[in-house]
Amino acid sequence: MLIGCPREIKPQEYRVGLTPVAAQEAIAHGHQVVVETGAGQGAGFEDDAYRAIGADVVDTAEEIFARAELVVKVKVKEPQAGERQQLREGQILFTYLHLAPDGPQTRDLLASGVTAIAYETVTDRAGGLPLLAPMSEVAGRLAPQVGAWTLQKANGGRGVLMGGVPGVAPARVVVIGGGVVGTHAARIAAGMGADVTVLDMSLARLRYLDDAFGGVFKTSYASKGNTAELVEQADMVIGAVLIPGAEAPKLITRTQLSRMKPGAALVDVAIDQGGCFETSHATTHADPIYAVDGIMHYCVANMPGAVARSSTIALGNATMPFMLALANKGWRQACEDDAHLLAGLNTHAGHLTYYAVGKAQGIDVLSPSMALKV
Repeated sequence: MLIGCPREIKPQEYRVGLTPVAAQEAIAHGHQVVVETGAGQGAGFEDDAYRAIGADVVDTAEEIFARAELVVKVKVKEPQAGERQQLREGQILFTYLHLAPDGPQTRDLLASGVTAIAYETVTDRAGGLPLLAPMSEVAGRLAPQVGAWTLQKANGGRGVLMGGVPGVAPARVVVIGGGVVGTHAARIAAGMGADVTVLDMSLARLRYLDDAFGGVFKTSYASKGNTAELVEQADMVIGAVLIPGAEAPKLITRTQLSRMKPGAALVDVAIDQGGCFETSHATTHADPIYAVDGIMHYCVANMPGAVARSSTIALGNATMPFMLALANKGWRQACEDDAHLLAGLNTHAGHLTYYAVGKAQGIDVLSPSMALKV
């Protein structure tokens, strides 16, 4: 199979969908790999690293979209409409999609007829999301770091130091969601010396966090009352809630902002799924923060892109086995053999195949098992 990897064109997106290591594995399995020139440069992988393992390096993305049977990317979200228009029926797209809050992208993929498999909805035997987890870990660890920067007075924040100093209390940090993002965010925030509380609605998850991290940070049940009370006391709130493949729930309303401390920071890690604060909208690394009613919002939609090398290697390690399965077997056989990979199927031959997206956008859905027969 011919596997293609175009350069990412989203502003400040420095990750690359295919590392030289992953490309080498694909070639060892008898596949051809074509990479756009400069695709890996932002993550520290020069063109010569791809040439050295036998990949072809071409000048334009158009060549890749025209030739590749399997296109491997990081994202095709905004503003990549031009890329999506080059996709075609019979081609496999393997990337992050986050379709639920993104009608234009969904319509483009359906119109193209492409078979699109989303990293973020591939599952595993433990009920986890193995291709989302590496970026969730990165984003979680970044969240307190960027939140601390947002809290600085020069950036419009409260001017509160995360760890305080002797005689001065540390910042109060509330993490909403105790999953992968929330756990990593809480660990780092606590390591910076902050007073951290994690909110979650799963008592089993709260018990696990207490057992694993008892004393490092606190936990609390995410009732509306508890959430409202803790948010009002917080210097920083990190939104880390995920409903796989679906639009994120709005957990903090604009009305609540008026009861928060002036200059408090909201870090919305769920922004790719529409954000979990009512006042969230996607920002970029070039212009990452904005204020609403005196509350600072950090809502960068590709947070892991800031640490592109670490993120690319972590993502490549996770996606490589699935990419090889798709290339070795073709998408149908690979998905028939692995129900967890089939869970990643979002569109095929003009059909939407993921229920949470269909529910969010009011589009009829073809079951993935039926899509295998189309």
